[in-house]
Amino acid sequence: MLSREELLSGELIVEGRLVDASNATLLGRVLTGDQSSFAVVYKPIAGERALWDFADGNLASREVASHLISEAGQFNCVPLTVMRDGPFGPGAVQQWIDVDPDLDLIAIGQQSTPAIRNLALFDVVINNTDRKFGHILPISDSEILGCDHGLTFHEEFKLRTVLWQYAGQELAKNEVSKLESLKLRIKGDIGSSLGELITQDEIDSLLERIDMLISEGFPYPSEQWPAVPWPPV
Repeated sequence: MLSREELLSGELIVEGRLVDASNATLLGRVLTGDQSSFAVVYKPIAGERALWDFADGNLASREVASHLISEAGQFNCVPLTVMRDGPFGPGAVQQWIDVDPDLDLIAIGQQSTPAIRNLALFDVVINNTDRKFGHILPISDSEILGCDHGLTFHEEFKLRTVLWQYAGQELAKNEVSKLESLKLRIKGDIGSSLGELITQDEIDSLLERIDMLISEGFPYPSEQWPAVPWPPV
């Protein structure tokens, strides 16, 4: 199991590029002190394309912020992700997760299981504008992770996702408790770390979304913008 310290300090070697990605997304390995190696995805800030609707900060910081919220909110649905230097400068480095290529990600994403619901709730919290079926990483029936969280935390509510099966549903008591605990942590011990990754306005909007979820439950698709990212896979 790769630790955060190993991911931060191990030697990062780039081995190739994932050509389907719109920004520079590099496949590499991190070599640890005991000569073990772990596959990683490295997204250097220098390889990002400017986006008019995400003018502040960078996508790599949003990837790291997503992992921070995943852990602090006990969603545990984002692979270990850190900001560190690499061969092409600083960027987000995330542990690579192997997924069975024969899995039907569309069928899995359309299910109503606790693991999918957990991911759907997380996406509302971080205001994910790009939850595609291909960004779902099934580990087991009870554990489903997600990747590609660069387009998140926008001040305006812009949820675009393929996981709309919970629209209009109230939150369960344990989900409300989870969000209330997350609010306290954002205002407390993780606040400064989060403030290094996204703007204060984005943090304020994050807290407002949490309040909205607690009081109103899962949102419905908006009529103001496309509710599903394109392509959806």
